[in-house]
Amino acid sequence: MARIAVIGANGSIGQRIVTEALNRGHQVTAVVRKPEDYTRTAEGLGVTAGDVLDAVSVARVAAGQDVLVSAVGGGYGDGPGHAALIEPAARALVEGLRTLGADAPRLIAVGGAGSLETAPGVKVWDAPGLPEWLLQIMHAHGDAQEHYNSVTDVRWTVLSPAGTIEAGQRTGDYRTGTEQLVVDAEGRSYITSEDYAVALVDEIEEPQHIGRRFTAAR
Repeated sequence: MARIAVIGANGSIGQRIVTEALNRGHQVTAVVRKPEDYTRTAEGLGVTAGDVLDAVSVARVAAGQDVLVSAVGGGYGDGPGHAALIEPAARALVEGLRTLGADAPRLIAVGGAGSLETAPGVKVWDAPGLPEWLLQIMHAHGDAQEHYNSVTDVRWTVLSPAGTIEAGQRTGDYRTGTEQLVVDAEGRSYITSEDYAVALVDEIEEPQHIGRRFTAAR
C-alpha cells in the first residue's frame, strides 16, 4: 500500500486516478483548493487544501507521502489559462519537493501529447489546422516537460496521454511508449481516462520511468 497525494483530485483525470488507487487499496489524499466543496467519501480517502502554484503548499501536502500526483491541467480549456498554470506548476512542484530533500516523495505529473513525435523531427503540434487555443495548451505542457527534463535531484515522471483521451470504459489494456505517439494499426491514438489512470497507478506500483516521460494508448 502506498500513500498517494493527488493534486487536482476533483478534475476529470484526477477523479479517475483517485478511484483506481483506492480500488487497489492505496491510501489517498485528495488535494484541492476548497476541501469543503469536495464531497467524495471512501475508506482510505482523506482531503486537504493545497495550491499547485505555491511551493510551500506543495511541500506541506507532499510531506509524509510516498507519491505526489499532479493531475492539474489534464483536461481541455482555454489556452491562456493553461499557459498560466502548467509550466509554473511544474516549477512549484519541483521547488516544493526539493525542500523535503531525501524525504521527498516521487512525483508523477499528468502531461500533454502535443510534444510527442509522430515522425522523426515532427511533433503532434506540427499538424496543420490545429486551433490556436489547443496549440497554447500543447505548448504549455511542452514547456513544463522541458523543465522536468532539466531536473535531476527530484524523482519525477510525466505520463503523456494518447492523442485522444476521453471518459470511457476501464479495460486495463494499454501500450506504452516514450517520446513517440502510440498509435494502433489504423494510425489512431486513443485511450480512455480510466485506462490512463490504470497506467499511472501501474507506474506507481512498478516504477519504470523515473526521471523520464512516457505515454500510454490502447
